[in-house]
Amino acid sequence: MENPGVVLFLLQIAGAAALLIWSVRLVRTGVERAFSVPLRRWLRLGAGRPALAALAGAGVAVLLQSSTAVTMLATSFITAGTMSASVALAIVLGADVGSALVVQLLLLHRDWLLPLLLLVGVTLFLRSESKTLRQNGRIVIGLALIFISLGMIRDATEPLRESAAVAGAMGYLGGDAITAFVIGAVFAWAVQSSVAAVLLVVTFVAQGVMPVPVAAAVVLGANLGGSFVAWFLTLSAEVEARRVVLANLLLRGGGAVAALMALGAVVAWLPLIGGDVRQILTLHLGFNLLVALVSLPFRGVVLRVTERILRTPEVPAELARLSALEPAALSFPDRALACAAREVLHMGEEVEAMLRPVVKLYATWDEPTAEAIRVKERAVDRMHFEVKLYLARLTRESEGVEVARRSVELADLAANIEAAGDAISRVMLGLAARMSTENLQFSDSGWKELTDFHDRVLANAQSALNVLMTLNPDAARALVEEKERVRAVEHDLQRSHLERLRQGRVESIETSNIHQETLRALKQVNTAFTMVAYPILSETGDLLASRLARPPAG
Repeated sequence: MENPGVVLFLLQIAGAAALLIWSVRLVRTGVERAFSVPLRRWLRLGAGRPALAALAGAGVAVLLQSSTAVTMLATSFITAGTMSASVALAIVLGADVGSALVVQLLLLHRDWLLPLLLLVGVTLFLRSESKTLRQNGRIVIGLALIFISLGMIRDATEPLRESAAVAGAMGYLGGDAITAFVIGAVFAWAVQSSVAAVLLVVTFVAQGVMPVPVAAAVVLGANLGGSFVAWFLTLSAEVEARRVVLANLLLRGGGAVAALMALGAVVAWLPLIGGDVRQILTLHLGFNLLVALVSLPFRGVVLRVTERILRTPEVPAELARLSALEPAALSFPDRALACAAREVLHMGEEVEAMLRPVVKLYATWDEPTAEAIRVKERAVDRMHFEVKLYLARLTRESEGVEVARRSVELADLAANIEAAGDAISRVMLGLAARMSTENLQFSDSGWKELTDFHDRVLANAQSALNVLMTLNPDAARALVEEKERVRAVEHDLQRSHLERLRQGRVESIETSNIHQETLRALKQVNTAFTMVAYPILSETGDLLASRLARPPAG
């Protein structure tokens, strides 16, 4: 090939690979936005039943097209104290199998499927008024783009079948499986998706560009690289959550290394399965399924090993946090407003940190955790007071109408977030302490309802902080729509609790007031965080006096 031809070929491959990576992420984003709460609830169904937990993890991974996304959800449950590490590891192992299934499903391509997906997806996205239907359209468009990107890769690699240079490179990798393995691991880690990496490899195999032995080593490496993605994303997480990620890394990554050592024997048996593509697909799925089946009974042993590797750290000396409220910035209104917004965002982060562990205190009282929540609540009160004074000085020293409006909005947001902190520290913490003092216990169904509702509110709090950072109108609209759902869910849960009282359940009668007041407190927290969205929607004209405006048709 001449030099311009080489450049064009590399550009085509890079563009197609970029489209593939982005399309996989587009599908995952659509699923997360449309079905975040049901998926989180589904994952929690397997608590106490490892096999069911693994199946739930596999199912959610298929929908999200990512085992990493499922791993992040599982670790968030551990941090909140609503899931044990053992159950979370079962979910993650199942998610690895689910991500392998995704590759199989995405290669079931028919000629009529691509135009149908594009037609349905674009129609849903442009014509639907429902947020869920619009996100469904996004998902379908993402699937269509995956098929388009795979077709682009097939077309671009067609000339490589006769390339002597490619044949030489593949011949070398065929004799150096370790290098091929490392390439697969690095590529999967770089694109943050083992699904995209394996799809690319399978496409090369289908075009006759990559022989089976090389592809097998690259796919095993992609499994190791995919396991590393979650490890790097959880470096700042709590130790117990990181132990689950490390356990999966040891099991899946260690299994990939072991399979590489036995690659010669594995490759010798692969022709019995079928064609080249079927061999690689079966290897990928079979490897993850075998790791899950072998590892599930020994989760406890592996987690104990990780406890020796990741010990609970001693609390280091901390540098005092400096307030974002710079007095010198008051002479520059835009800069001062940015400082105030940063401080309000930090208030929200502190309240989120209070909300995350509070629910586990209802089941098991822990005084250090309770005291940590009280300390954060006092810090939030102090920040709220300082934000009010700072914004008052700003409006006194600046005459701009826009500055005054934005200052009022930030002051209102700070007040709402401070109220959420009060609801957690004073109401929920007090109710949890009462549970411990009086030795009370919720009914199984009541406890499940509370933890599910807490998880829903926690997810909304995290979304609210994202809205506060990005000021995205679509995300703000979704947040307000979710507020209405939370109100309806809280009403249904109150009715469900009253039905248990009518049936005369002892646990429900003893904890009736605590159950109902906790639901109300969580709804108050959700409302406080949701208020972040209102100034954004008011400015874009998407907010009516009493309800959301209907979304535009386009």
